[in-house]
Amino acid sequence: MGSAVPHLSIIIPSYNEELRLPATLERIAAYLSTYAREAEVLVVDDGSEDGTAAVAESYRSKILTLRVISNGVNRGKGYSVRHGMQEARGRIALFTDADLSAPIEEAGKLIDGLETNDVAIGSRAMDRRLITVHESPFREFAGIIFNKIVRSILWLPFVDTQCGFKAFRRERCGIIFEQQTIEGFGFDPELLYLARRHGLRAVEIPVRWGHSPATKVSMLHDSIQMFMDIFTIRWNSLVGRYPRKA
Repeated sequence: MGSAVPHLSIIIPSYNEELRLPATLERIAAYLSTYAREAEVLVVDDGSEDGTAAVAESYRSKILTLRVISNGVNRGKGYSVRHGMQEARGRIALFTDADLSAPIEEAGKLIDGLETNDVAIGSRAMDRRLITVHESPFREFAGIIFNKIVRSILWLPFVDTQCGFKAFRRERCGIIFEQQTIEGFGFDPELLYLARRHGLRAVEIPVRWGHSPATKVSMLHDSIQMFMDIFTIRWNSLVGRYPRKA
């Protein structure tokens, strides 16, 4: 409907999200009803074992540009985001967590940031006064430590790489999703490292955010894997797996 190329694509990586998706899609539908330009919504079903895909499909009447994309089997959040980005048609592509920990109404901040940048990332750490529901002290401390590791090993300047709310000028950023290798929760630093490697401009923007107790991130298994992913990114760079554009 409308123009061939939407202005905005909203990508929602989803794994077993049949309970949280209805409220999320209702809120996104309300947001898009006031959005002045054409937009599409892509729900990426990551091999869910519940009714995630069916719930998403049921919202086609409320979000006419909604598409449900299947990974077939469970591959991970990073794979889902990459899949969604490669299927997206919008000039701007934004991914958000299925629980809308960062309210979709904050998308305008990231979109405005892309006026002069190629990547805009939501940040919880830049202004913690905007956090409405905090994580446990242990989770917050672990996040701070992880960020220090990211900054020291990957030389990234950001104070929060893990907020699940990021937007990209899709065509200019296509190469970073082509070269993305990490399929789990450690994919965010890889995207930001690739953006910097390819000379793309990135800005970090404070956003409102509220922790969801139903988070899928395991403090033990996923944290260890994310730590290992940082060294994988560094190794990939050293052995030439991220070639610069000619």
